[in-house]
Amino acid sequence: MFDAIAPRYDLLNHVLSAGIDKRWRARAIRSLRLTGRETLLDVCTGTADVALQARADGAARVVGVDFAGMMLSRGHRKVDAAGEAGRIALIRGDAMRLPARDASVDAVTVAFGIRNVQRPEAACAEMARALRSGGRLAILEFGVPRIPGLSAFYLWYFSHVLPRIGRAVSGHNAAYSYLPASVGTFPPPGEFMGILRTAGFVDVRADPLTFGIVYLYTARKP
Repeated sequence: MFDAIAPRYDLLNHVLSAGIDKRWRARAIRSLRLTGRETLLDVCTGTADVALQARADGAARVVGVDFAGMMLSRGHRKVDAAGEAGRIALIRGDAMRLPARDASVDAVTVAFGIRNVQRPEAACAEMARALRSGGRLAILEFGVPRIPGLSAFYLWYFSHVLPRIGRAVSGHNAAYSYLPASVGTFPPPGEFMGILRTAGFVDVRADPLTFGIVYLYTARKP
């Protein structure tokens, strides 16, 4: 499914979020407090937007991992165009079995991908394994706004408007019906924070962004 929508994926992200997705990614990178020396692992990297943002905001080196070959192909083109091929490596791999050695990276990011992993708890354990002691984690994922009126409008938009726009632009019937369905089945913030703690993380936080449309989960490996 993600291979099929890869050619229009970036455009749809920007259109459907009214461009706010760029601010969400920048906020996630800022939470990592990068100093310019870190190796960052970007899980579910997609077309490498977070990887490129991390390099722009201070990561010395970035490794992006994703299951979808076509998404990575577009990511490679963007990395090459930005002149970052020597600093950003994109690898096809499974979030539940990350191609990274134990304690080999300083920071880990996931942007709107953890809900697509078959077993999020396994991916969280893998991210903890790959992080060095003191390393930081930042995860962006969709949520449901807590303001009653906004919540109703958001759910209507998510369930009826977004799939139609997605189908019209991408030409894929199922992908943008899958999106609201996957958000609806993803654990709520309190439960997902528990998954992170069970994986071994401390200082776990869930900060709502844009009225709770998105949550930024941050944590640290002790």
